[in-house]
Amino acid sequence: MKHRYLIVIAGCTGVGKTRLALQVAKHFRTAIVSADSRQIYREMSIGVARPSSAELELVPHYMIGSHSILQPFDVVQYELEVLKILEQLYRDHDVVVMAGGTGLYLKAVLDGMDPLPPNDPATLETLQALFNLQGIEPLQEELMRRDPSAAKAMDVKNPRRLLRALCVMRQTGKPISEFWQGAPVKRTFIPVPVWLRLDRQALHQRINQRVGQMMEAGLLGEVSGLMPFRGSQALETVGYQELFEYLEGNSTLEEAVDWIKVHTRQYAKRQETWFRKYFKGPDFSPDATAEIMAYLTQTIQNHEKIHLEP
Repeated sequence: MKHRYLIVIAGCTGVGKTRLALQVAKHFRTAIVSADSRQIYREMSIGVARPSSAELELVPHYMIGSHSILQPFDVVQYELEVLKILEQLYRDHDVVVMAGGTGLYLKAVLDGMDPLPPNDPATLETLQALFNLQGIEPLQEELMRRDPSAAKAMDVKNPRRLLRALCVMRQTGKPISEFWQGAPVKRTFIPVPVWLRLDRQALHQRINQRVGQMMEAGLLGEVSGLMPFRGSQALETVGYQELFEYLEGNSTLEEAVDWIKVHTRQYAKRQETWFRKYFKGPDFSPDATAEIMAYLTQTIQNHEKIHLEP
């Protein structure tokens, strides 16, 4: 081939990205780069639905279990590391697969991101004091009022992310969502996007089933082993926070599992909102494997043909 291609398999949690990515990577004899902000941590496995050992052996994977929850990591670092990985992979492959549901990670690689300014200590201290005195609701209301797009797309129940968004807005006078919409940078690869979607009822059934499977696989034990690190930002994650509450005696196990299902469904809805607004690509059922393969193959062939014709 004369060009480099990045097949991007995106979709919300539980939709079936891992299975399709493996099939596509095997078909094109290439590697998979993860775009999941939690699967990147080696200490987190069951609760983030990391690919199994057998799946990881089928094709090379990158950005899976590659970092520690004890090390700060953000989207800027992700973009830099993944671009280096892609440059190495394209020495031996014309096609690479990227799969994940963390929208900002995908956008960072595909379009680049305007760098967010560092937090101003005084501004952050003011917001933190407001949070300590009045709780999270005033902060949520401010974000909804000043940047409704961000409020719909991000986890407004996460104090750290909420404080960060408001800190950026108060410092710059710009909604944080504007930093997500910068002019795309020119990349050395051509994106071939695929958006996996299910109707809400089917997705909720998958989510509920997967939570049950995670519990059977030992999620409670995994979370229990991470109790000493509960303050880690990486562990501010659905499936972990609810079980931390159970382990501290603040809920029953049944209540914790029910909350995991509820919060996962809510997270999936936020992901859908984000992809609908920012992700440009055709949508497919995750079960339409043959149709997706035909689309990918034809898209790449058409692009090669167009650019090879005199």
